[in-house]
Amino acid sequence: MAKQRDREANILEQVQRHGFVTIDALAREFKVTPQTVRRDINHLARQSLVRRYHGGAGLPSSVKNLSYSTRKILNQDGKQRIAQLLSRHIPNDASVFINIGTTNEEVAKALLDHSGLRIITNNLNVANVLAGKTGFEVIIAGGLVRHRDSGIIGEATLDLINQFKVDFGVIGISGIDEDGSLLEFDYREVRVAQAIIANSRRVYLAVDHSKFSRNAMVRQGSIVQADALFTDRAPPEGIALLLEEHGIGVHIAE
Repeated sequence: MAKQRDREANILEQVQRHGFVTIDALAREFKVTPQTVRRDINHLARQSLVRRYHGGAGLPSSVKNLSYSTRKILNQDGKQRIAQLLSRHIPNDASVFINIGTTNEEVAKALLDHSGLRIITNNLNVANVLAGKTGFEVIIAGGLVRHRDSGIIGEATLDLINQFKVDFGVIGISGIDEDGSLLEFDYREVRVAQAIIANSRRVYLAVDHSKFSRNAMVRQGSIVQADALFTDRAPPEGIALLLEEHGIGVHIAE
């Protein structure tokens, strides 16, 4: 079972890096039969982590995100490490935007050790985590609640966010293209994230490694709009060079 998990993790990483991998090449690399590789790919495809093609596997859909239940458990350990690292860069008595995303929900849990925070969020899951903490003030943006993940979007959400100027904006993202473009699936979510970026003195981008080179159809902005990137593995070379060129901090939760 452990060998299967290792193979699947390797397949997923190669698909994200190359866009498409063939069954024959994977079988040679892993020294297993093509039938074994097909079973691995079928398992990944059932989780919507890859798209199955004749002869191989490719990137999942750019128009449809993974289900919330899948995203919740995908690389959960990495997300928790990212959250703990990022939380150490937010002081007590700070004001913070936190937007939609399962990594951001882990950030909210990590911030429970803080005191005196003022949090504005369009994520009901984040609000539920933080609302019971004595000494915190949690403000929830109004708007349309998405059934699939309890994210809040729409014009009312924008109106609320634009009333604030906060110390830190914590942003999650669905994908980061090779040119540094931040990508999402819902254009309404993008508008909210753009408002958070515009109204934050410092922007922290929280992403696990599966988001690098992942496709999504809506462009939110550029990675160079962030002040720091928090992730669990070193970013691909092209993105790393872009971050270095623009002086953006990279924090890796090994």
